[in-house]
Amino acid sequence: MKLFIAEKPSLARAIVDVLPKPHKKNDGFIEAGNGDVVTWCIGHLLEQSPPEDYDVKYKKWVAEHLPIIPQKWQLKPKSQTRKQLTVIKKLVKKADYIVNAGDVDREGQLLVDEAISFCGASKSKIDNAQRCLISDMNFAAVKKSVNALKPNKNFLPLAVSALARARADWLYGLNMTRLCTLRGQKSGYQGVLSIGRVQTPILGLVVNRDIEIDNFISKPFYEVLADITTPSGETFQGKWQPSKACEPYMDEEKRVLSKKLALTVVNRITNQPGKITKVSQDKKQQQAPLLFSLSGLQIAAAKAFGMSAKQVLDTCQQLYEKHKLITYPRSDCQYLPTEHLNDVPAVTDAISQISPKLEVSLKQADLKKKSRVWNNKKVSAHHAIIPTAKNKPTGILSATETKIYELVARQYIAQFYPNFEYVDKQIDTVIDGGLFISKQKDIVKNGWKDLFSPSTANKQSLTTNNNAANSQDNEFSAKKLPEVKLGEAVHCLQGNLIEKNTSPPKPFTDATILAALTGIARYVTDANIKKALRESDGIGTEATRAGIIELLFKRQFLTRKGKEIRATEIGRKLITALPAQISQPDMTALWESQLESISNQSINYQTFIGGVEQNLHQLIDEVKNVTFTGLPQTTAPRKFTRKRRTKKASA
Repeated sequence: MKLFIAEKPSLARAIVDVLPKPHKKNDGFIEAGNGDVVTWCIGHLLEQSPPEDYDVKYKKWVAEHLPIIPQKWQLKPKSQTRKQLTVIKKLVKKADYIVNAGDVDREGQLLVDEAISFCGASKSKIDNAQRCLISDMNFAAVKKSVNALKPNKNFLPLAVSALARARADWLYGLNMTRLCTLRGQKSGYQGVLSIGRVQTPILGLVVNRDIEIDNFISKPFYEVLADITTPSGETFQGKWQPSKACEPYMDEEKRVLSKKLALTVVNRITNQPGKITKVSQDKKQQQAPLLFSLSGLQIAAAKAFGMSAKQVLDTCQQLYEKHKLITYPRSDCQYLPTEHLNDVPAVTDAISQISPKLEVSLKQADLKKKSRVWNNKKVSAHHAIIPTAKNKPTGILSATETKIYELVARQYIAQFYPNFEYVDKQIDTVIDGGLFISKQKDIVKNGWKDLFSPSTANKQSLTTNNNAANSQDNEFSAKKLPEVKLGEAVHCLQGNLIEKNTSPPKPFTDATILAALTGIARYVTDANIKKALRESDGIGTEATRAGIIELLFKRQFLTRKGKEIRATEIGRKLITALPAQISQPDMTALWESQLESISNQSINYQTFIGGVEQNLHQLIDEVKNVTFTGLPQTTAPRKFTRKRRTKKASA
């Protein structure tokens, strides 16, 4: 008997559907007509044992016990899923062959592997176990995966990476939470000061941004625009480009802070001759935006609909598990394997049947076009989130589900549209030794941008407005640039002083905090860690970021003000008291890079955990001297257990 162990019941049902009939449902498993059996986990069935399981003295939180580092790690069954673990244990003993059908990521690999081992599988069964990789719950895709099983041992490094992550999180989170909470109690605060290797740097980003905003002092800066006329009487504007000699009067963003200097330029160029030193006109193209990863989809939905990361993830799970209308959502990839080109007719047909709005857009698509997203080298365990070939939802789609489905589908359709084409024109004019640049962009063909509203399309790419004053290259002439020649003499009618003021950084939103987490290198201070992040930039995973952000709200470290995400008083006091190493993303980003290296077998488990333990000792020594001043001197709001709803109420 071959035993498939899926990560969750929905995946188990998808596997059973492709196995021979008749299917016999049992308590906790389903038997196929050929004798194969499919069972399932319910996420992690096992969890790291608490400190008191290692020694009863650890039940009491005492600073002298820290750090608590197990010599031999233990797992224990989760109480709420113990029954299902018992089912798997019995089936593992009966099975001739075992198939790990966890999700196609490191956590999916580990949670099934650890269940197999915990349930007492023999060494030979573990050695001969197979891996079923399913990222698309459509019948054809699942059948293909079931018929293309791989040796499970090939994925051992992935499981080791997940194991290293779980144990490191336990060591760091448990020890630092206990210590910070005990230090808080010394200051009269009775709540739990929770610390986590991802949650605390996220909180740190928000706190530091809030402090920047609070301490921001607006400063004036100055620009100079020249009104220029050609011999034929056409006029245009050029923007002054300060020379290297002006740098002492500029800030780090190359803005001129000296009004006197800017006025000098205005006076020097007014009613003076000029000369055209450069004329360029480049026709450019821009390909359709890449497909969505989960973070990309969450960012897009936050901007378009104001949805939180968790709302997007929950909606995606419904579209994936219940409706089977999109592929595996917890993906960090934006590309597709080339074999998916065969599915284009079925997928686009499904889109047209589910969304009448997009059916019209599909009529303009060239379904034979192969964009850059079909690239086997860019796909690893996951591929991008795309619509499936299923042409009917299970039930009626909610308004939110429709919005997310259409976002995913539109991004897919864009791959079959022409490139966006535009002409980039620039004129360089020298007036009294100063350089003035004029720019203009003209749209030649909208291409894929026809699929998106103007605001959405511009967020997807560069701003392309015929009015150069509105372009992303800063303000220039609002008129179309005239036809001029290199070396042509022109005349500056007058110079114009433009006074502006620096703006404070904007508070984080759901979209920008996710963008920060996926591109964390810009917030990392250590140059060596920045370098290490080139290949694995980001903290947290596609699957965990949304939950961690929500956790910070539940723990009253973050709060919402409209679309803005701000730190609470508790959150700010916690971060400002902690050593920078805890509140900055450097350490966490390095961990992510190292965990990826474990998956690639570039470093081993012992090297990573040894470094974590060593660093933990140092941090504990630092935090033992921390005083949390200014925290509320009252007990934090107590947790309550919601009464179990009746069947009638839950229905």
